[in-house]
Amino acid sequence: MYIRIVQNPTTNRKCNSQCANVLTYALAHCRITPPKTMIAENLKQILSELPEKVRLVAVSKFHPNEAIEEAYRAGQRVFGESKVQEMTAKYESLPKDIEWHFIGHLQTNKIKYIVPYVALIHGIDSYKLLAEVDKQAVKAGKTVNCLLQLHIAREETKFGFSFDECREMLAAGEWKELKHIRICGLMGMATNTDNDEQIRTEFCSLSSFFNEVKAKWFADAESFRELSMGMSHDYHEAIAAGSTLIRVGSKIFGERNY
Repeated sequence: MYIRIVQNPTTNRKCNSQCANVLTYALAHCRITPPKTMIAENLKQILSELPEKVRLVAVSKFHPNEAIEEAYRAGQRVFGESKVQEMTAKYESLPKDIEWHFIGHLQTNKIKYIVPYVALIHGIDSYKLLAEVDKQAVKAGKTVNCLLQLHIAREETKFGFSFDECREMLAAGEWKELKHIRICGLMGMATNTDNDEQIRTEFCSLSSFFNEVKAKWFADAESFRELSMGMSHDYHEAIAAGSTLIRVGSKIFGERNY
């Protein structure tokens, strides 16, 4: 969509103001999506790089349904969202065989909206949140798959347990009484940096911690097998460190439109 506004010195200020308002509205509501063939080709390229046991979560947050539908027609079925309202609206309007993953920071008062349909919650960062998911899952009559989020980055803006906090929570054992959640693994985000060595170190630390947690608390749990780490800029390093789920958005859909 293209809008051309030509200013004329003789035009009064009111008209110029109205034109500016139209332009502001247009820029706020237009979504730029790569050409259809680009989304399909991007998917094909990324999938060709993945080892057999690594799955792709196509991060569709802030992208329109049309972009998701194009990826869907190309064969993608797993999509990730970070906003409850946006994901629920997309769930209601898109094909029901899509597997929806919630990958953002989740507030306890919004859990009830996604529990009925969510396939996997990646960001469980407290026992309180885990208990609330269980509570809402009981009401929905289902078991919800969850990942524990670990804070491995050097950025304070990231969420998640520290390794020690996670150990303490698991050692306390209260989570074992939550019969409507299933802890399927761990999730983490590396520091947003160009330092590849730092990224590798952070991913390797999470992979090592995954092995520790698996051996100590989930040795007999076949379902505890997911390690969600790696995004568009660092998924190669994540795969090398043992990731089983990569979360890729911009390399598929282009830059996000907020």
